[in-house]
Amino acid sequence: MIRPLSALFGLFSRDLGIDLGTANTLVYVRGKGIVISEPSVVAVDKKTRRALAVGVEAKAMVGKTPETIVAVRPLKDGVIADFDTVEMMLHYFIRKVHVQRFMAPHPRVVIGIPSGVTEVEKRAAKDAALSAGAREAYTIEEPMAAAIGAGLPINEAVGSMIVDIGGGTTEVAIISLGGIVVNYSIRVAGDEIDDAIIQFARRDHNLVIGERTAENAKIAAGSAYPLEEERRVTLRGRDLLTGLPKAVEVSSVEIRDAISGPVNTIIDLIKTCVEETPPELIADIMERGIVLAGGGALLMGLDKRLQAELRMPVYRADDPLTCVARGTGRVAEALHLYQRALAGGQELRRPSR
Repeated sequence: MIRPLSALFGLFSRDLGIDLGTANTLVYVRGKGIVISEPSVVAVDKKTRRALAVGVEAKAMVGKTPETIVAVRPLKDGVIADFDTVEMMLHYFIRKVHVQRFMAPHPRVVIGIPSGVTEVEKRAAKDAALSAGAREAYTIEEPMAAAIGAGLPINEAVGSMIVDIGGGTTEVAIISLGGIVVNYSIRVAGDEIDDAIIQFARRDHNLVIGERTAENAKIAAGSAYPLEEERRVTLRGRDLLTGLPKAVEVSSVEIRDAISGPVNTIIDLIKTCVEETPPELIADIMERGIVLAGGGALLMGLDKRLQAELRMPVYRADDPLTCVARGTGRVAEALHLYQRALAGGQELRRPSR
């Protein structure tokens, strides 16, 4: 009876691709596209250990909760730091997708994970998905998923280069014939850029600001290359000396200098990957260019900076924020086409009852 029951679940379930990101979680539903894009934040009651809010509602609580409630980001540097909280978050998203279905089926789930994680961390991601209600769980490395989502010809005998800059990790990969030829991963990405702005405000202006303020400043005025028209943005927080509210206006030039440390680290990583790439594949990349994906790809001037330093074309993928999610979704829709691309060997399945 196991096989017929599994087939019945397949009729009712919607297979999912999940970009389990440090900053945001995106869910791709087979046949429907991306239906969920929410912050990877869970508000938990300390006494009962129950989730009170997930995603957008939970992020709104960050820094504003009473002592009995804590709003946490359960992923650190792209990997699971709090298994129980990630399970709550995945359960919420899976149930949200199936809320209007006749029954509560168990979908197949493909999860994007950083390429530098250990086998234990891969297993933790699969176990979290199964515990949250998945029927089968697969993992795929994020640069591979981003390349698929960006429409690169990963199964062809040509070199493709993808740079995926997320919240917790930056992934750089050279892909050919369905596999990763050269791969580098570093735990420096959007979060470190935000932190650099926080440190700049404290160091240069005696101003204490929060993560959301730093992120908003990065989006509004952060850049990696001089802008045609420089911008200004106001930072609001607490004066370090008086303890009173304070607002400071800063320029995009100041912010560019403040974030130069993590940005230079990311650029050096990309250069290292290029240096390690076989000559034949470099020839392909010089012709086809480098593709930027992830939220970090939206940093103003990053493509121009890379193009100037590497002397080859650099493109921003269409809708870079959703590349990994779209890639995991396409894999979920056609697992047989991407067996070589899946990470961690065989899938995990729910135990038969």
